[in-house]
Amino acid sequence: MSGFLDDMAGASAARVAEALLHESIADLERRARATAASPPLHLSSAGFDVIAELKLRSPAAGVLGSENEDWLGRVAAYARGGAAAVSVLTEPTRFDGSLEHLRQAAAVLKRWGVPTMRKDFLVDPYQVLEARAAGAGGVLVILRMLARAQIAALLDVAAEYGLFVLLEAFDEIDLETAREVLNSRAAPLQHAGHAEQLLIGINCRDLQTLKVVPERFAALAPLLPPGMPAVAESGVASAADARKMQDLGYGLALIGTALMAGEDPARLLGEIFQATRTVQP
Repeated sequence: MSGFLDDMAGASAARVAEALLHESIADLERRARATAASPPLHLSSAGFDVIAELKLRSPAAGVLGSENEDWLGRVAAYARGGAAAVSVLTEPTRFDGSLEHLRQAAAVLKRWGVPTMRKDFLVDPYQVLEARAAGAGGVLVILRMLARAQIAALLDVAAEYGLFVLLEAFDEIDLETAREVLNSRAAPLQHAGHAEQLLIGINCRDLQTLKVVPERFAALAPLLPPGMPAVAESGVASAADARKMQDLGYGLALIGTALMAGEDPARLLGEIFQATRTVQP
């Protein structure tokens, strides 16, 4: 694990310990079950999809937004532009995120039928329950940070509560971890009528330099697990970039910085779909 991920995992575990002082697992489970279900994740049959991201700050790009701007309006623009889901950063120390951002975004997006995804450095099933209680429809799971048993535990809780999971990989070792975990599961889980819904993502950001390494997408494309929607993460900033990812076999892109920095995110989404879909949204 990189020094960055190690630091983030430690801080994440500390947040779980703090949260448990205020709400037990049993109480959180009750609150999660009482929360209205998120809209499901629907992927287009016409081609490419985008998971748009709400990210107020990143270690690589610095400040991208603030509490004072209309970031909920930006979230609504993502939905109007046709985003399949909206990723919401909830990590507080390096990304200025919070569970309250997730809760507010989920409330706005519900009218559009678009789910949110909690993007954080999850280390404990408790955090999947937090996401569900905040109205999320999915969570990110970073393969490199976790032991196989931890990954399986997160997947089990996500399946039980009807959340989709984006499994994030950085290299071939992470993809092998994903294959081993998935092969250890007898079949896609079914809980309360919800089928397990899994995506596999390749993040092309170098965790040491924080620079994007776009060549990683092509190098790892042949190793992607068959039958799982593949997501290109980081480094996709234009319609041309998205088309390149589609040509490599990726069905989605997770786009944060380009959408946060642009004045008209719905327009950028429209340009991407114009370049990658046979039928426009």
